Amino acid sequence: MTTALDATRRALAERLERPRYEVLPLAGIVEEVVAHVPVSARVTVTASPAKGLDSTVETSERLAAHGYTVVPHLSARLVRDREHLEELTSRLLAAGVREVFVPAGDADPPAGEFHSAVDVLRAMGDARTSFDEVGITGYPESHHLISDEDTIQAMFAKAPMATCIISQICFDAAVIEGWVRAVRARGTDLPIWIGLPGIVDYARLVRISMKIGLGESARFLGHHGSWLRRLITRQFKPDALMRGLAGTIADPDARIAGFHFYTFNEVERTERWRRETLARLSGRP
Repeated sequence: MTTALDATRRALAERLERPRYEVLPLAGIVEEVVAHVPVSARVTVTASPAKGLDSTVETSERLAAHGYTVVPHLSARLVRDREHLEELTSRLLAAGVREVFVPAGDADPPAGEFHSAVDVLRAMGDARTSFDEVGITGYPESHHLISDEDTIQAMFAKAPMATCIISQICFDAAVIEGWVRAVRARGTDLPIWIGLPGIVDYARLVRISMKIGLGESARFLGHHGSWLRRLITRQFKPDALMRGLAGTIADPDARIAGFHFYTFNEVERTERWRRETLARLSGRP
C-alpha cells in the first residue's frame, strides 16, 4: 500500500531527476558543467551589468554545442534596443537554444529602451513562439526595489506571454508555500520552478542574500542568528528546506515543475548532493 510518505518521497525524487542549474558566465564554467552535470539537466545562464549579454549568449552557445538544454537570461535592462534583441534571439536560435528566461535585471540605468521584462516580452512579439519555454520571475517575498503590488501586477502582465515561473531564493518554506497558494488564488496557473540555493558556503550565501535584498529571508536568517553562527563556516544544504516544501511539491494543484538550483557555480558539489539525495529518496544503495 502506498502511504502519504511514499507519495511525497516519490514527488521529491521526480523533481530531482530533472533539475535546473543556474550558473554565472565566468571563465571555466563550461568545462565545470561538462565535467559534472548530466545533459538531462537544464542549465540556465545568468546575465550581469558587468559582463553584459554577450557573455551570457556566448556561454549558452558553448553549452548548447555540448548537448545541454540551455536557458539564457535575457535581462531586459541590458538589451539596448529592438535590433539588439533580434540579434540576441537570432544567435540563440541558431545555436539550437529553445528556452529563455526574461527578468527585468538590475542594470541602473538601463542600457536602452527596455525597463522591464514586460517590455522585452512584448517587443519579442511572434518571435516568442520560436522558443519552447519562456520563463518569468516570481518573488515569494518582497523585492528590495519593487513593491508587492507592482510585482503582482507585473506577473499578471507577463503571464500570458510566458510558459513558466522561476522563483527567487527564499529560505523559509512557509513563505514559499504561502506565495504559491497566493499565485494560484490570483488565477495564474503557469508551472512554477522553486528556487533553492545549491551547496554553497554559508558565509557566501549570507553575503549574497543581503546584497540582493531578500527581505523575509534576511529576517529569517537574523532570527536564527545563533544557529547561523554555528554553521557559518559550513555549507548550506537545501535538505531541510526541500523537506519543508514536500507537501506543496506533492500537491498537483500547486503545479510545481521542479527545483531551480542557484549554484553560484558550485556545480560539482550541488550535483553530488543531488545524486546522493536522489539515491536516498529512491531507496537505491
